[in-house]
Formats: sequence, structure tokens, C-alpha cells
Amino acid sequence: MSNPTTAAAAADTPPAGGRRGFPPRGPPRAGSPSMGARPRLQSDVPLRILVPTQFVGAIIGKEGATIRNITKQTHSKIDIHRKENAGAAEKPITVHSTPDGCSNACKTIMEIMLKEAVDTKFTEEIPLKILAHNNFVGRLIGKEGRNLKKIEQDTETKITISPLQDLTLYNPERTITVKGSIEACARAEEEVMKKVRESYENDVAAMNLQSNLIPGLNLNALGLFPGCAPGMGSSMGSGAPPPGAHSGYAPSFGVSPAAAAPPPGITLAHSLSLTKTQGPQESETVHLFIPAAAVGAIIGKQGQHIKQLSRFACASIKIAQADPLDAKQRMVILVGPPEAQFKAQGRIFGKLKEENFFGPKEEVKLEAHILVPSFAAGRVIGKGGKTVNELQNLTSAEVVVPRDQTPDENDQVIVKIIGHFYSSQLAQRKIQEILAQVRRQQQPKPSPGAQPPQPRRSLGDRK
Repeated sequence: MSNPTTAAAAADTPPAGGRRGFPPRGPPRAGSPSMGARPRLQSDVPLRILVPTQFVGAIIGKEGATIRNITKQTHSKIDIHRKENAGAAEKPITVHSTPDGCSNACKTIMEIMLKEAVDTKFTEEIPLKILAHNNFVGRLIGKEGRNLKKIEQDTETKITISPLQDLTLYNPERTITVKGSIEACARAEEEVMKKVRESYENDVAAMNLQSNLIPGLNLNALGLFPGCAPGMGSSMGSGAPPPGAHSGYAPSFGVSPAAAAPPPGITLAHSLSLTKTQGPQESETVHLFIPAAAVGAIIGKQGQHIKQLSRFACASIKIAQADPLDAKQRMVILVGPPEAQFKAQGRIFGKLKEENFFGPKEEVKLEAHILVPSFAAGRVIGKGGKTVNELQNLTSAEVVVPRDQTPDENDQVIVKIIGHFYSSQLAQRKIQEILAQVRRQQQPKPSPGAQPPQPRRSLGDRK
């Protein structure tokens, strides 16, 4: 990220002597920001807006006086990303503050732009343009557009959202354009960001419930969760995991699935670390079942989304033909090593959530099938069902090995896994560990008395 123009207000500092969320260790000193006022917590979701490049100078002011004044009045930290996208007609601005602080800063910036437009005889309309991660836009729009229509009616504004086709792996933000008076746009900004923050908080809560299932997992890696969009600083741009996540692993989906650099490898700690240390990862095949109505969203216009997803995850992703016996579901065939499975499946779960195929408070649960050798099915079940019951208790997923299956032409049978993303992933990894153990035990052992092969010495070792 380029170095943005930054102005920070001191009024948002935590209580003296303590960290945010903890009581101070002693009485506040005279002049402390916490004296006589309750400290306000900064939102985890900053406000990001686009402004015409010709107004950036007016927003900053002479020697930065105007931007300093805005930050002081609104108790915010404001980053103006002047050097991003050289020559672009618009520049992003990121505001870190409380929701009220973000809204007040936004309104002040709109007023400055309007005054500058009058002074410079700029006659074109200057709409408010809000940037929001695509993960949240589906819920902002609502079923059949109801949420967005209500905001338009309540605030007397006209709101449009940039098309999905404009998204890339490296820019997953949508532009929400609001037209109306400054007062109306300010009210619309409050309502739009309220919905975005609600979506963010719901996602954090759902993920934190499961984050302990896979120790060391960084929730940012999923692409279900916004990380650092271009120019984002502070809590979303730092790459810091959300509450409850364990740091130490790289964020991803270009990031975000919420956007900036090409995705590094994702590590599923403990489960995948075994695979990594034992050499190249073996390719796996997983059949994931999605609502039939969601096929178009997964494929995207002219196949763009599924192609991008395949490149991002380094996996083969194909939609199977419709099954006449099951019109409600379609099978997605995913082929790739564990990390590819993790990324591809994670994005599919996320896409279904974004596109409102599940309710705002409803967890996305899907059925996945793994093919296992028929002779290994008993090991997955365990004596008296002990292993499969332990798997279910550990992962919170439903794991079923249907009885009386006829093995396919490769002598394989199906293991069904039903659950949310984390539980499904952990169950898949545990089953693959069982299969790896079975394969190791199937390997022929050297006959008694046989000498193990001696390593050949290089020419340099010979005397």
C-alpha cells in the first residue's frame, strides 16, 4: 500500500494506563482524554469512500490544516490514499472511528467538496460513493432488493451498486453510489454502514464459535471474512485476525474475500502440517452439494467466477449435470490438494452466504462426499461406531457411512459429511488422516533378515 496522508485524533486513545476493553490501573491524570468522558470504541469496520481526485487538495487543506480539523472534530483517523492508482479520476479515503465519528467525517468531507465545486464552478453532480466488501453487499441489498429499497425510501436518495462483473480477486469491493442532498446522503451512509457492520459482526460471531476447532487457523484466510482491502489500515488493514482467531498465518483471497496482494498459501494447522512435512500434498476429490438455484452464482457471468475461483484455489472445479432424482441440489466436483480444497470450499460457502441463499442469521451447512476404499470404510466407522462417533463429537459435523453400499468400479464407497465450513473441513482432514494410516499399513514390509538398501555414495565420497 502506498503511504497515505494520515491525520489522527488523540481523542480515541484508550483509558490511561489500560488497554481497550480493560479498566485503567489507576486514576486518570489531569488532561487525560478519559477525564469526564466515557471512552468511545472504534468500529472494526472503517468507512471507505471514493472522492474525485480534483477535490483531494481541498479536503487536505493548506499544510493539512483542513484534514486535521476534521479528525479533531470527529475523533477519527483519516487516510487519504493520494498515491494509489496514479492518474485515476477518484481516490479512496478510509475513516477509522466510531460509527458516529465516521458519519460526521463523511458529511464534513461532502460539505467541503460541495463548497470547492461552487468555488471552482464544477457543475457535475457529486454523489457519495461508499466502498463495501462484496461479502456484505448481498445482505445490504436484501431479498428482492427490499433492504436497499427501504433505505432509499427512508432517506429520499437514489442508490446504485456496481456490478459483480467489476470484481476481481484483487479488488472485491463494490461501489455503492448514493445520490441526493448532503443531508439525505449522510442519512443513507449511516443506514448502509449499519447494515455492513451488522453483517461483519454476524460473520465474526459465527466464525468465532468454531475457531477453536482448528488451532492456529487464521479466519482471514478464508475469504469469507474481510481482511485488508487496498488502502485499508487499522483494524481491517493490519491483517490482524478478528477476535478469537490465532495469528501467525497469512490472510488471503487476494485479500480480502474481503483484497490486495495475490493469495499466499493457507495453512490448516495441525491437520495440514502433517501433509506439508511429509512431502508433496496428494490430490483429493470432494463432491460438494449446493442448492440448484445457486449454480449461476457459482459459475458467474460467462463462467468468470468459477474460473477465477479455480485459479485462486489451484483446484479443478466442475459442476456436475443435474440429477433427475434430486432437483434441489447440484454436485460440485473439486479436485486438488488439501489447501486447494480449503480455499475452494471456503469461497463456495462464502458465496452462498453473500448471495442470500441462507438467511442472515442462518449458518451455511452443506453436504460433502469423500470416496474411500471399501476396505477402509470400517476404519472410519470404528468398532461399534466408536471412531465415527468421536469424529462427530470432535468436529460438530454429521459423518455418515451409508450401510449396504455397492462399491464403485474403483472399489470405493461414499462417506457423507454434513456441516458448516469449519466442521466439514476438520472432518475431511481427520478422515484423510485415517486413510493415510490405512495406506501406510497396506505398504509391504521388508522380509525378516533383509538388508535395508544402502544409500549410494557420491563420487566425492569415494576414496
